[in-house]
Amino acid sequence: MRLETIGGTTTEKRHLGVGDGPPAVVMEQITKRFHHVVANNAIDFDLHQGEIHALLGENGAGKTTLMNILSGYLQPDEGTIQIRGERAHIRSPHDAIGYGVGMVHQHSALVPTLTVAENMLLGQEGPFIVRRRDIARVAAELTSIGEEHGLSVSPSAYVWQLSVGERQRVEILRALLRDARILILDEPTASLTPTEVAPLLEKLRRMARAGSAIAIITHHLDEVMSAADRITVLRGGKRVATLRPDETSTRELARLMVGRDVELASIAAGSARVIEEAEPEADQSSPKWVFAVRGITAESDRGVRALHDVSFDIVGGEILAIAGVEGNGQLELEEVLLGLRPPSAGEVILGGRPVTGLTPNERLSAGVGFIPSDRFGRGLVRALSIAGNLVLDRIDQSPFGSRFRISPKAIFDAARDLMRKFSIRAASPVLPAGMLSGGNSQRVVLARALSGTVRVLIAAQPSRGLDVAATKSVWDQLGLQRERGVAVLLISTDLEEVFALADRCFVMYRGRMVGPWPRDQFDRDEFGLALGGALHSVPASRNEA
Repeated sequence: MRLETIGGTTTEKRHLGVGDGPPAVVMEQITKRFHHVVANNAIDFDLHQGEIHALLGENGAGKTTLMNILSGYLQPDEGTIQIRGERAHIRSPHDAIGYGVGMVHQHSALVPTLTVAENMLLGQEGPFIVRRRDIARVAAELTSIGEEHGLSVSPSAYVWQLSVGERQRVEILRALLRDARILILDEPTASLTPTEVAPLLEKLRRMARAGSAIAIITHHLDEVMSAADRITVLRGGKRVATLRPDETSTRELARLMVGRDVELASIAAGSARVIEEAEPEADQSSPKWVFAVRGITAESDRGVRALHDVSFDIVGGEILAIAGVEGNGQLELEEVLLGLRPPSAGEVILGGRPVTGLTPNERLSAGVGFIPSDRFGRGLVRALSIAGNLVLDRIDQSPFGSRFRISPKAIFDAARDLMRKFSIRAASPVLPAGMLSGGNSQRVVLARALSGTVRVLIAAQPSRGLDVAATKSVWDQLGLQRERGVAVLLISTDLEEVFALADRCFVMYRGRMVGPWPRDQFDRDEFGLALGGALHSVPASRNEA
């Protein structure tokens, strides 16, 4: 091996030779600027027929920008693209589809007011008028593919009724329906459980063996090591390495991504203690638990019962996790707890006081911190400045403002302090929040949730789509809140996150709670059974902790 300097970094150059497949895509010296920010800096990237090529890097490293250029959503300022040996002029996603390039985005590009089946027809060639039989045909194909890969979603459901995870499944299914020969997947497994990930990765392997060229943007290093033929790492908008899985390790990949060693496993759980489940007390004026949910039942936007008699409680200084495949009632529970969805039965209690009838703002004022599962749909106002987003829930409170006025200086000063404290990387607090990467966006949401007096923190999918360093930052903050005596509810589809952080865990399946498991009795096999609906109750021995 000889040494090669890539973007100012000395790395080992491997002679890769990916099978006999010719290059399907060659991107040379791709540069893309956003104002003064260079998102892609003279990047070379190639993708061969018959391979899965993983693209790694921190949030903001330029991965999605590079793939958005290939799929026609952005145009490069400099550089060229060749598709199957010929110069490609990709000025729009429609052009990309014509070249056989399909992209599944991390954040949904679906039309909320259309059904799943209707969204599948968008962009397809056909008559001007969509007929019912066309929708029925697509619905049947969608149902068949969804059942085949364990990614079933109702074709007649409106997209606005779906959770983030369900929308991601629809995006994956749409790409599979279009049979793209060059397929780009941006965090395709971020909302899937391990039981769903394995069939999807196997499908991708089969597609690659059949001649497809597949690029995956992901932060799941274990998936990269098991599924990818080659790995390209970006850092700071530059390519720093391209190598094979058998030439590296997850630790080395993490180091290449962030430029230093990062240890992620069991960040907050190392000091965790097993906490006995708090029993409801006769005198609820001074309960052991801080936050309690009693018999919550609620309907979804489609009028179907989504939550069935859900009950749990959390003591101060504890992280209680609710795991499960997304679409099993987690979104509805999240909305009930914040006051966005009224339950048809049951109550929510904070510190012995019923808060079921309080508005979201009243709950936040009472000490509820909230990290929503959809950071862009409910966590941020993209057109608003970073500073405005950081004080959005307190804009009418001193020192930021009152009923009749606001103080821009107080807002700016507070935002600058929070950006420093939570390592939010941006040139200025006045920049629009929509310009932030996923990791920085989540840090804004986290900073706002924790900047007041918090008694209970509801964290829904807090590390979804984040890189190793950003995930570590979020996990550290959740662990710190536990040490401060905050009651933390973690709603997560990521079992690794649950195993790293939780003191106790329930599994939610079709709106019902299975469990709880105390930390010292976490069992991956039992969790897997519960996630798939094969375990509807926990053995008695699991409840004796």
